Amino acid sequence: MRFIVCLAVALLLYASIAPAQDASTIYRCTAVSGEVTIQNGTPCPAGSRQEIRKVEALPTRPAPPPATFVVAEEPAAWTPPPLSDFEQVAGPQDEPITGPPRPDLPRPARIAEDARLPPPPIYQCETWDNDSYVSENHSPGPRCVRLDTGGVGEACENRYDVCARVGQKAECGAWKRRQREIESSWRHARGQDKPALQDDFARVTRILTDSTCALPP
Repeated sequence: MRFIVCLAVALLLYASIAPAQDASTIYRCTAVSGEVTIQNGTPCPAGSRQEIRKVEALPTRPAPPPATFVVAEEPAAWTPPPLSDFEQVAGPQDEPITGPPRPDLPRPARIAEDARLPPPPIYQCETWDNDSYVSENHSPGPRCVRLDTGGVGEACENRYDVCARVGQKAECGAWKRRQREIESSWRHARGQDKPALQDDFARVTRILTDSTCALPP
């Protein structure tokens, strides 16, 4: 009798500390009628055929850490540095653009109007390629014009400009044109050729100032 009481107490203690149901146990119950039911942690009712399946509990994943937000600081707006107080005392300077020096022009001669003479003869010349110029020489030398030889050697042909004297009414205008042509030549000439052309320019200018070309029209 004492053994039965001790066994009953042991069973009560086990029941008090053991869980009534095991949530990781699956019961497959088949009734007499053949109906099948699946029960989680609950045994099959009496009279049913019971099959037990053990399901391992899934590992518990730790809760994700709380999200941390990084506040990106916007760059400060760019501001130009303060102006410095300075004074430029030296720096690059542009060189002045100057043309070739103009020769000294002769002073107008003090000649009475009735003592002035017409300018020397001057000629209008036409070139073989339909260009024109004024010249103090009525018979300029020939020009050697290169010929097309088809790549076989070099050859040229002498060609002559045709010149005719300018009439008296147009002489002064022709001499002024001659002056402009000489000036253009010495302005574009090389250094060693400039002095002679400048002297020629002064000579033609003297013809204009000392002749009847200096008289009012």
